[in-house]
Amino acid sequence: MRYLVTSALPYANGKLHVGHVAGAYLPADIFVRWLRLHHEDVVYICGTDEHGTPISISADKEGVSPAEVVNRYHESIRDAFSTLGIGFDNFSGTARPKHSEISQEFFSALYNKGHVIPRVTQQFYCEHDLRFLPDRYVEGTCPRCKAPGARGDQCDACGQIYETTTLVEPRCKICGNQPIVRQTTHWYLQLDDFREKLTAWISHKGYWKENVRNFMLNLLEQGLIERPITRDLSWGVPVPLADAEGKVLYVWFEAPIGYISSTVEWAERIGQPERWKDYWLDPETRLIHFIGKDNIIFHALIWPAVLMGQDKTYCLPHDIPANEFMNLEGEKISTSKNWAIWVDEFMEKFPPEYLRYYLACNAPERGDSDFSFKDFQQKVNGELNNVLGNLANRVFTFAGKNFGGEIGHRDLSAAGQAVLDDALALYAQIDDGYRDYQVKKNTKLALDIARMGNRWFDERQPWAQIKTDQEAVKETLWVCLALLRLVSIALYPILPSSMNRLRSMLGLGEAVDWEQFDPQVDFRLGETGPLFSKLDDAQIDAEIELLRQNSLQHASNGNFEPIKEQIAYEDFARLDIRIARVLEAAPVPKTNKLLHLKVDIGSETRELIAGIAEHYKAEDVIGKDVAMLVNLEPKTIRGVRSHGMILAVHSEGKLSLVVPAGDCLPGSVVK
Repeated sequence: MRYLVTSALPYANGKLHVGHVAGAYLPADIFVRWLRLHHEDVVYICGTDEHGTPISISADKEGVSPAEVVNRYHESIRDAFSTLGIGFDNFSGTARPKHSEISQEFFSALYNKGHVIPRVTQQFYCEHDLRFLPDRYVEGTCPRCKAPGARGDQCDACGQIYETTTLVEPRCKICGNQPIVRQTTHWYLQLDDFREKLTAWISHKGYWKENVRNFMLNLLEQGLIERPITRDLSWGVPVPLADAEGKVLYVWFEAPIGYISSTVEWAERIGQPERWKDYWLDPETRLIHFIGKDNIIFHALIWPAVLMGQDKTYCLPHDIPANEFMNLEGEKISTSKNWAIWVDEFMEKFPPEYLRYYLACNAPERGDSDFSFKDFQQKVNGELNNVLGNLANRVFTFAGKNFGGEIGHRDLSAAGQAVLDDALALYAQIDDGYRDYQVKKNTKLALDIARMGNRWFDERQPWAQIKTDQEAVKETLWVCLALLRLVSIALYPILPSSMNRLRSMLGLGEAVDWEQFDPQVDFRLGETGPLFSKLDDAQIDAEIELLRQNSLQHASNGNFEPIKEQIAYEDFARLDIRIARVLEAAPVPKTNKLLHLKVDIGSETRELIAGIAEHYKAEDVIGKDVAMLVNLEPKTIRGVRSHGMILAVHSEGKLSLVVPAGDCLPGSVVK
C-alpha cells in the first residue's frame, strides 16, 4: 500500500503559532512516523501557500515585493518545522515555476472540457491606483450588521459573507479613496458538473467522520454553485488565456495543486523525476489530507472535483482527518491582537519535544482545546518527569548499582507475566489508535504502561528484596525494562528524539519498526541519565506575564475595538441605567466565570447572572453600588431568570465594575 500524506499549506504571511501545529502538522507527522514503523511506503508533502491578497497587501504596506514577504516567512516557517521535528519529505512553495506550470495545466484541462466559463461581473475599481480591487483590498461598513471595518468578503463582527460591492462606504485599503464599480470578466468553475461523481464517491466513504460525510452529501443534494476561479491581481499564477491579461488563478484553486507540485519537486530532488506518478496517478494510493476544520469543504468537495476534471486520472483523497481549533489561555488565538504563542520563540526557551508532547495529549481532535501554560507545566512535570522519567531513573539507577546494568531474560512468575500481558494489550491498543489518528488517547495509554511499571516496582520493593532474593529483584527490573522498551516504541511517533535517547539508555538501537515484543531479550544498559527535566514556577509565570504584556502592548499601539456607528440621542435615551445595590452574591455551580446576584434597584429587587467571577469574589461585591441596565429583556441563564446587566469596563485584560464616585440611593438614574 502506498500512502501520500499532506498537511494544509501554511500561509506565507506570518510566523507559525501553536494552533497551526496542533491542527494539521503534528498529527500528520505522528501518523507518518507510525506508518514508517510498519515499513509502509509513504511520502509526506507540504509547502507554503505563497499567493493571495494578504501577501500583496503586506508587500504594499512594507514597500517591498511580494516575493520578499514570501521568502521571509517561508524560511521562518520551514525552520520552525525543522526545529520541532516535523519530518516532511519535501517542503516547497507555490511561487515556483513548476507549480505555475502544473496549475495552468489544471486550469486548461477544466477549461477545454467546458467546466470553466467566463462571467461578466461587477467589481470595485480604484481610480487613484488604477486597478481592480479584490475583496481583501476593500474595507467598509458591513451591509448586514453595520459594523465598521468589515472586509470585502466577510464581516468579522457578525461572521456573514456577502457580495463585495454591497459594502457600505467602501474604501480602498491602498490609498483610502472610495472606489467605483466597474465591469470585469472572471472565469467560474462549474462545480455542479461533478455532482453525480462526487455523490457516488463520498457515499462510499463510510469510514469518514459521520458528520463530515453527511454534511458533504447534504450539500451535494442541494446542488453546488459555481465558484470564481480567477482574480484581478499582479501576484499569482497567470491565467493561461489570451483574453485574461492581468488575471491570476484564485489562490483557493491553485494552492492544493501545491501538493502535486511539491511531490514533483521531491521526485526530481531524489533523482527519480517520474516517481511522483507512482503516487498521484495510482488510484489505489491512500491520499490523506491533514487539515483544520475550516478547510473541509475545499478538500472534500472542491479539490476532488478539480482532480476529477483532469486529463490524467489522479488519485482522490482517501481520508481527510480534520481537527478542531486550539485556543490560548481560554481565548481564541488572534495574531492580529498578538494573542499567540509563536513556535520559534517558544522553542528558544523549552525543549521542542515538550511542545510535541503537550500538543499531542491536548490535541483538538473532537472539539476545540486550550493551551494553558500551567497545564503545560503540569503535563511536563507530572507526566513526562514524575511518571516516565521517574520509572526510567529508578530502574536504571538500581540496575546499574546492583547488577552493573545487565539484566538477562528469565522465566516470569504469574504476577510478572500478568503485568507484561496487560502492557502488551495496551501496546496493541496504541497501534490501533495511531491507525485512527487518536493521538490524544495514545499519550495516555503509553503513560499508563509507565504507570504500571512504577506500580510494579513499588509493590515488589526491590530495595528490600535485594538482601534476600536477587533473582526476584532481577525479575522486577526485567519487567520494568520490558515496559520501558514498549513505551520507547509507543511514544516514538510523538517524541522521536526522547524515545531514541531512552532506547540508547536501554542498550537498544534507534526505533525502526513497530516491534513484536521479544520475551528472550537481554538488557545491557548504555550510558544513562535524566530523561526529562522539570519546569519551575518562575519560568512559567514569566511566560504568562510576557503573553499578557505583548497583547497589552499591541493594544496600546492603537489596536482598539472600532468605534461603533453613530446613534441618535433618542436611541441612548431608551437605555434605563440605574444604580443597583448588591444584596447577595454566590458563584454559579460548574462555572468559573459567573456570579448569581440579587440586587436592589430602589423600586424592587431582582436577580441576574453577571460574568465577573474571574475578577471579583462573591463576598467582595456584596454591598457594592454598581451601574446596571435595568430595561434589558430578561433571559434565563443556568436556570436563573436574569433581569438586567451590570456594567463594567474592560481594560488591559481586567474587568472593573462601573461604580458611582459618591453615595447614591439604589434606583438613582444614570444620565
